[in-house]
Amino acid sequence: MTGALAVGAALEARLGVAAATVGVQAPPLATGWSEELEAARPGLEALAARLDAVLAEGASSLVAQGRCAASLATLPAVKRHHPEALIVWFDAHGDCNLPSQSATGYLGGLVLTGAAGQWDTGLGRGLDLADVVLVGARDLDPPELALIAAGAPHLVAAGPNLAERLAAAIGDRPVYVHLDCDVLNPGLAPTEYSVPDGLDFADLKAACVVLARNRVIGLEIAEFEASFAETGAAGDVGALLDALAPLLERLAR
Repeated sequence: MTGALAVGAALEARLGVAAATVGVQAPPLATGWSEELEAARPGLEALAARLDAVLAEGASSLVAQGRCAASLATLPAVKRHHPEALIVWFDAHGDCNLPSQSATGYLGGLVLTGAAGQWDTGLGRGLDLADVVLVGARDLDPPELALIAAGAPHLVAAGPNLAERLAAAIGDRPVYVHLDCDVLNPGLAPTEYSVPDGLDFADLKAACVVLARNRVIGLEIAEFEASFAETGAAGDVGALLDALAPLLERLAR
């Protein structure tokens, strides 16, 4: 959560807005998904309530969150208020395993199926995986590859002409955007997981230009660590927000 607070502070300074902090910092449990979910439940319920209130006012949302698992709370809220929205999910991973299939039991890898009601999170459902566009996912498990092969979710792979391929995938539909910073090439942002052959900041900015042409319901930024584990150097939040600038400007209108 320390990294999320750094992102939040940078957003406050850049946009001239005041953030509401939801939840409290706590050390990771490093246990199974069900124990971690129950420990996180009060904070997730508070996040869902906060997002419900923002979206009920007709406002756009902007969330700096610690882990992708927090989207177990945000996605059902988005779909309650905007059932027509596409979820555009920037991530090196698919995050659409099931508890019964997961080799690691990592809660963050179960988010999209949980929000789709394929297992019971207790936090709501309503997402259709056909309404998910994965962008930059490349570290995928066999069950996730099978879902992608069946067409739900849709994958826009990293590589040449990403922005054009993303534009074709989203059409003119409203979008809610999730960014796991590990979608970026290693070394660009401090993240827990590093997966080669991702996006650079220019790729991300070009994608945001495309997304900003549509109605943007909200943006959530996840998995930005406070510092690089190898060197202890702080991450460059400014460079990340520069790449996201087209979306931030769209949200500020």
